[in-house]
Amino acid sequence: MGEQARDVRDELSALRIDRSRPPPGRPRRGWVIAGACAAVAIAALGVAAWRWWAAPTRVEVAFATRTDPGTAAAAGPVLSGSGYVVTGEKYVSIGVRVAGRIDAFFVDESDPVTQGQPLVQLDDRDYRAALARAEASLRVAQATVDLRRKEIERIRELRRADVASQAAFDVKESELRVAEAQVAQGRAEVQQARVNLDYTVLRAPSNGVVLAKLKEVGEMAVPGGFAGSGELIRMANLEDLRAEVDVNEADLSRVHLGQAAQVVPDAFPELRYAAKLVKLYPQVNRQKGTLKVEVAIPEPDARLRPDMSVRIHFLADAKPTEAGEPVVLVPRAALQREGDAVFVWLVSGGQLRRQPVRAGAELGDRVVVLEGLLGGEALVVGDAAGLAEGASVEVARQTP
Repeated sequence: MGEQARDVRDELSALRIDRSRPPPGRPRRGWVIAGACAAVAIAALGVAAWRWWAAPTRVEVAFATRTDPGTAAAAGPVLSGSGYVVTGEKYVSIGVRVAGRIDAFFVDESDPVTQGQPLVQLDDRDYRAALARAEASLRVAQATVDLRRKEIERIRELRRADVASQAAFDVKESELRVAEAQVAQGRAEVQQARVNLDYTVLRAPSNGVVLAKLKEVGEMAVPGGFAGSGELIRMANLEDLRAEVDVNEADLSRVHLGQAAQVVPDAFPELRYAAKLVKLYPQVNRQKGTLKVEVAIPEPDARLRPDMSVRIHFLADAKPTEAGEPVVLVPRAALQREGDAVFVWLVSGGQLRRQPVRAGAELGDRVVVLEGLLGGEALVVGDAAGLAEGASVEVARQTP
């Protein structure tokens, strides 16, 4: 009986939980904390290694400028309107002076041409034959003149011997004058034939760019006739690009010759082209109540094309700032927006830093920064997609 009770006590002792030992299968708290710290350290080292080995992003930068006191100006747009790009000399339509079949085009659309450069060749066989015929007629007339002069000499000798009459002498003199007139007429016909032959090659009247070819090889081209029948090529001088816009009569007091303006293409809204008002047309359109004006674009590029729609902003005249108040100016392309926040990306020590700013008035393609910059900072301009705080960058180009 006692032995049986001892066995029961041993079994109960085996079932008792020893709270002085950790539960089986569960690590101690210290090991858990150490493992977490090691994971964080490994992640930090990975991020640092990625930043160290990652290739820096190439960016284009421009610098903020700080103006001298009293010399800065703030000029914002006072009037805006939609217009089109045109050329200073408008468009030149080149047509034929003589009729003929088109043999060849020497240029294509978008080709630059210089003054006097051949553009189109017409079939010239008829005109070469006409020139040869005129030259032959001239030689006949010259031979006739030579014959009449010899006859005059012979009859003059007979007249001295009183063998020929005065009337016969007068007839020979008249025949000589007629032959000389025929020579002059023949020379004029030869000159006209040469001019017509030269007209079979159309040449550029000035420097420019070919905008359009209005006919194809093999078609007939005739001068005059119905509208456009003789036009073969349309070209323009793209070195003098302008933008024109209709200004309402009520707004004419806001614009004047020489006024600064800004041209923004609808196709490239991020671009800004400085311009200046150079032409006010003399007559108001009575039906629309508007006056057409033109602004010159002194520095166009290949992205501006004739007839392209643009937005034209007329800027207020610059006004000096108060004495002792310098102003910081930055390119418009440097300003970035995220909701209501306005900021710029600063490049310092090969890394990016996001700097909030407060923008003020616009001055052409620059913007006045009222807070956030001191001047002289290198700012990222253009496409800022993918940029992040602290990212490594490499300056690809500096925009003055």
